[in-house]
Amino acid sequence: MDDLKQRENERSRISVLRQLAALEKMSSEQLREKWFDLYGEKAPKYKKAFLMKRLAYRIQELFYGGLSDPAKKCLKNIATKDPVATVNIQVPDARKPQDSILPGTRFVRLWHKRQYEVIARETGFEYEGRIYRSLSAVARTITGTQWNGKIFFGVKRDYRKKKEATDA
Repeated sequence: MDDLKQRENERSRISVLRQLAALEKMSSEQLREKWFDLYGEKAPKYKKAFLMKRLAYRIQELFYGGLSDPAKKCLKNIATKDPVATVNIQVPDARKPQDSILPGTRFVRLWHKRQYEVIARETGFEYEGRIYRSLSAVARTITGTQWNGKIFFGVKRDYRKKKEATDA
């Protein structure tokens, strides 16, 4: 009996792996349909990569089980005590593409042996109690030189460095 149960579990595990692999080949529309199948609601208007990650989590959650109720409660308590948590912030559907950084996002950078922290707000980026219009403005304040803020805080890779390294 144990052998039969073990083989059944292995088949189910392989089924999960196949479903995860299938996500890679799906179009955005197919991912949205899968979302409806697994969540029972219309998919949010996010990029394909986001949908794939959330669907992969959901597939595994359904097979292996999700977080326990006490763990969910603990995480919720932690988030509600955090003043910059995005738990209760409603994200508008009609965001501009450049507004991909959600309010409450924290950016931390170690620069010359000092740690700098910036928090994204609705109106800009907060650093040391002051609001800046962009991450680049914060990076310029910290370093005293011109920087792309997303590269400075590690949000975006600097492909020029990689290209220079391969050109050498």
